[in-house]
Amino acid sequence: MKKESLTERDLKHIWHPCSQMKDYEDFPMMHIASAEGPYLYTTDGKQLIDAISSWWCKSLGHRHPRIVASVKEQMDKYEHVIMANTCCEPLVELSEKLANLAPSLDRVFYSDNGSTAVEVAIKMSLQYNAQTGNSHKTSFLALKNGYHGETILTLAAGDCELYSSPYAPLMPKIPNIEIPYVTGEDDANWNLIPAKSWQAIETQLNEYKEHLSGIIFEPILQGAGGMKVYSPDLLKRLRKWSYENKVHLIADEIMTGFGRTGKMLACDHAGITPDFVCLSKGLTGGYTPMAVTLTSTEIYNAFYDDYATGKAFMHSNTYCGHALGVAAALAALKIYEDENIIANVAAKSCELRKRMEDIATETNALTNIRNIGYMVAADLINPDTGAKFASKERTGYKCYQKAVELGALLRPLGDTVYFLPPLNTPDSVLDNLANIAKDAIIAVTRQA
Repeated sequence: MKKESLTERDLKHIWHPCSQMKDYEDFPMMHIASAEGPYLYTTDGKQLIDAISSWWCKSLGHRHPRIVASVKEQMDKYEHVIMANTCCEPLVELSEKLANLAPSLDRVFYSDNGSTAVEVAIKMSLQYNAQTGNSHKTSFLALKNGYHGETILTLAAGDCELYSSPYAPLMPKIPNIEIPYVTGEDDANWNLIPAKSWQAIETQLNEYKEHLSGIIFEPILQGAGGMKVYSPDLLKRLRKWSYENKVHLIADEIMTGFGRTGKMLACDHAGITPDFVCLSKGLTGGYTPMAVTLTSTEIYNAFYDDYATGKAFMHSNTYCGHALGVAAALAALKIYEDENIIANVAAKSCELRKRMEDIATETNALTNIRNIGYMVAADLINPDTGAKFASKERTGYKCYQKAVELGALLRPLGDTVYFLPPLNTPDSVLDNLANIAKDAIIAVTRQA
C-alpha cells in the first residue's frame, strides 16, 4: 500500500482558513518544518521570507530567544489557571504595563483573540449606556473598508463582503462612514482632511447621534479592507464630536498596536485617547493567542455594584489571562523597549516605501503606493495599459504563487501587494524581499 504524502494526509481532514480548498489542487501548501526570525523553513529545506508576519502577528519574528525563554520558564510553573477569582504576579505586572499605554485607560479585560476583544468593547459600550440612563443608545457606526474580525457582531462592524456576505441574515446593521484616504505621512492631506469630506462625515454622524453608542475603527491604517491609510486629523475630529455627543470611540488596534505604524498605538498619531482600545497580535509577538480590551475606570464603575443588581459584565473566555500568553507578552513588551523597536520602525518607514517605489519603477505594474510605519502597499495594474486587472484573473494570487516559488510568503489582498514584515527584519532581508516581489510581479504581469 502506497504511503500517503503529508499533503494527502492534510487534505484528507483539514479545512484551511481563508481558502478555497480547490485552489490546493494547483497550489500545493508549504510544509513548514521550522521558523527563525523573519524566515520560515520547509521540510525540503527551502527558506521563505515571512513578508506578512504570518497574518500580521509576528511583530518580533519567529522564535525570539527572550520570548521563548520566558514561555519555557512559565511552563515549568503552570500553563493555565481559571482567571475568575485567581491572580498571579505576572498577570498583575502585565496589566500594570498595559494600563500605561494610553492615558486614563487603566482597566484591562482579557480575552483570547482580536475579534473577541472588539466584541467585548461593543458589548461594554452597550451595557454601559443601558446602566447609566442611556438605554436608547443602542446603535453603532464603523468606517467604510474596515475589518474587525470573524464573529457575527464584528463582521457586521466591518465592511469586507468577501468575509461577511454569506452571513448577512444574521448580522445587525452597522452603517459605514465614507472617509478620505492619504498615501502616508508625506501626503499633503496627512494633517488635515478636506473640509468637504468632514462636512459629509459630520452630517452622517449627526443623523445617527441620538441613538449612537459607539464608533468602531482601525486607527490610521485599515488592514483587510486594502491596507488603506487615512489622516490622524479624522481621529481628532471624531474625538471632539464624540465627546460633545457622548458617544464612545472603539479603537481596533489589533493590527496597528505595538509599533506597526511607528507609534506604540496608532491613535498616538492623533494624540487622542479613545474610550476602548482593543489589542492582540503583537501583544505576545504572535507567540500565543491573547487579546485585551482597555477602558477607563469611569466605564468600569458603571458595572461595579452588588451582584443582585445584575450590572456585572458577564463575558468570559476559557483561556483569558492564559499564563503562557502572559509570559510571552511580558517578554515582548520588554523587547519593544530594550531593542528600541518602535523608534527604529519610524526611522525606517521611508526606506520600506522606497523599496516599493523602486519595484513600481522597474515593473511599471504598481500604482497608489501608500505606507505608514512598517507597512507599504500598492495596487497591481497592467504595465502596458495602466488599467486594473479584472478580479477574475486573480493577478495578485498568481503573484503570491510566484513569490513563494522564489522564496517569500507574500500573500496579497486581492490585487493589493503589501509588505508587512516583522518589525526587526534586517535590511538585507527586506532587500531580498523586494527583489523577489519585483521578479514575481514581472513574471506574472508580463504574461497577462
